[in-house]
Amino acid sequence: MRRPLADQVVVITGGSSGIGLVTARELGRRGASVVLAARGALALERAAADVEAAGGRTLPVPTDVADWSEVEALAARAVEAFGRIDTWVNGAAVSAYGRMEELPVEQVRRVIEVDLIGHVHGIKAALPHMRRQGSGTIIGISSGLGGRAVPLQAPYCAAKAGVVGLMDALRGELEHDRTGIAVTTILPSSINTPLFDNASSRLGVRPAPIPPVYRPEAVAEAILYAAEHPVRDILVGGGARALTGSHRLAPRLTDRMLLFGGQAFARQRSDLDAPTGDGNLFEPGTANSATGSYGRFALRTRVYTPLLEYQPSRRRALTAALFLGAIAAGRR
Repeated sequence: MRRPLADQVVVITGGSSGIGLVTARELGRRGASVVLAARGALALERAAADVEAAGGRTLPVPTDVADWSEVEALAARAVEAFGRIDTWVNGAAVSAYGRMEELPVEQVRRVIEVDLIGHVHGIKAALPHMRRQGSGTIIGISSGLGGRAVPLQAPYCAAKAGVVGLMDALRGELEHDRTGIAVTTILPSSINTPLFDNASSRLGVRPAPIPPVYRPEAVAEAILYAAEHPVRDILVGGGARALTGSHRLAPRLTDRMLLFGGQAFARQRSDLDAPTGDGNLFEPGTANSATGSYGRFALRTRVYTPLLEYQPSRRRALTAALFLGAIAAGRR
């Protein structure tokens, strides 16, 4: 068990919108001290006001996670203001949609710099402080697409797969050294956040999340759980588990399901106008909305994730039971 949330100092990158904003608000309700990082100063100030209105303490720090010096300064300011860092959440993300051969190299590089190198910067900034404390939690937000890539999102999928490898390697190193620092990777299904509204798109229209789509509160709940309970991985929503599970069992069949079932191409296209230019790749957006344009049918996943992902032993037991049931059915 870690410190209760009310006593924690939590740093959140990507804290002005989407999952980060929802998580920050909930931490405020729990009485935590929240250090918010994002590029847009105005959106950060609004997010900080939300946290304080909910009952928490906050420090907004304009930060581009692709800039090492800014992330290093972010960690220093968190410790200067609150004395320590209990949990660090790497949540900043951007995306660029289009066929790989059509995406400009600078857009691909920017996605990797924010979505993967931003995690590297966060880890390296937080670790010295956590090692001195002898405790802490580092939470990385990957994606179900970090376990199984799809067309039209090559840079994003590559970065999120890199996050999985990065966190696995880091976890092994810290466990070997018996540091007392926990490492959790969270892999959400499609989430109704402004990511899709702000992403650069070469699809001719605004990109859409692959269904099923879940509410950002589902991921925020997983982050809060991981901040108090050391857990290795959490897949948020049955969609991510189904996609990664089918890929492990039958990758070629999963290829065909994505390509010929319409998931990979048709369902990633909305009927909304595409954002102009590069979206928010190089310049921050001004809005600090928690949700995007796809919330009509967004799910909360109050059953699957808490029941089976927070307690891996339950998931293993269910998997074994289903396997034995399949064998028994085959014998009949």
